Amino acid sequence: MNDAPLYAFTLDRLDGGALPLSDYRGQVLLLVNTASQCGFTGQYAGLEALYRQYGPRGLVVIGCPCNQFGRQEPGDAADIGAFCQRNYGVSFPLSAKLEVNGDGAHPLWQHLKAAQPGVLGSQAIKWNFTKFLVNRQGEVVARYAPQTTPEALAADIEALL
Repeated sequence: MNDAPLYAFTLDRLDGGALPLSDYRGQVLLLVNTASQCGFTGQYAGLEALYRQYGPRGLVVIGCPCNQFGRQEPGDAADIGAFCQRNYGVSFPLSAKLEVNGDGAHPLWQHLKAAQPGVLGSQAIKWNFTKFLVNRQGEVVARYAPQTTPEALAADIEALL
């Protein structure tokens, strides 16, 4: 069985160590670029709710802190982790801070953007809390704008579970 390209990527965990996506083979993934000081930061609550509701059925949410949009994620790993836990009880995996656009974009995010381009074929991530949904076969099946709330994704997630 050939693995989907997605499973070749490994992120660094916010708390150190590796976060290989191959560990999530066969599960539905929701990958989100996050920030602690953004107008959409409250979506952490919705992401956590999705993770708690659908996690037992195979959904994994992975947050990827990013400081590329308005410098809205200025803290270090300890600051980010404490903020997410204290304010939203985040229990889903968080990567180390990374870039989603430009020459320094993490290869995973390059893959996500190529697999599901945005409006008019644009690949660039426009802002924090852009979301990518991946099916159990490792295929990137949907891209959602920052304004799309996590709750609005429930039907799409249900369909993949």
